[in-house]
Amino acid sequence: MKKIEIKISNNQINYDDAVMYMESRVDGITKNKSQELLWFLSHNHIFTQGTSASKEEILNSNVIEIIKTNRGGKTTYHGPGQRIVYFMLNLNNKNKDIRKFISIIENSLISFLAHYNVEAQAFKDRVGIWVTKSNNFTFDKEKKIGAIGLRIKKWVTYHGLSFNINPDLKYYNYIHSCGLKEYQNTSMEELGIKLEQSEFDNKFKEIFIEKLKTI
Repeated sequence: MKKIEIKISNNQINYDDAVMYMESRVDGITKNKSQELLWFLSHNHIFTQGTSASKEEILNSNVIEIIKTNRGGKTTYHGPGQRIVYFMLNLNNKNKDIRKFISIIENSLISFLAHYNVEAQAFKDRVGIWVTKSNNFTFDKEKKIGAIGLRIKKWVTYHGLSFNINPDLKYYNYIHSCGLKEYQNTSMEELGIKLEQSEFDNKFKEIFIEKLKTI
């Protein structure tokens, strides 16, 4: 496997600037002029709406900025305390299987959470990572801790994963997150787990790159 560049941004990155950067990088990757990239970053408070989102998913449009974006998926929240991982990877030199690629992202986060005695799983009918049990306490209903939204251009991926470390969860009250009305979101902080951003970046990177070898 060719070496993947790792980019870690500790300052909040403007969403539109991030998309412009990704599109430029993807263009370089498709032309074999740029290296594949994993980018760890955070955004300021925004709601983003993917290609299958509807305006009904926004319950209050006056809270924070709403951005229409070209990733797949519906409406979600980004903000401080949430870690984003953008995957700019070339599936032309791997298995051209989007579902398999999404499963690798899901399983990487599930494996990461297991290190903290958090049980999570993915469901076929709703993309993302859902906590079912934490420190031997089983939830009556699973809660979402990670969202996934991707776009593919000429078999090069971009956009990616958002993971809740310690964001202000109240912002999820203003949307139907990922288009789902009946589910709640959670975070490592809400689960009683203190997690440093750098710890997430380093551990998730190692787990994901190892699992990526299977595609």
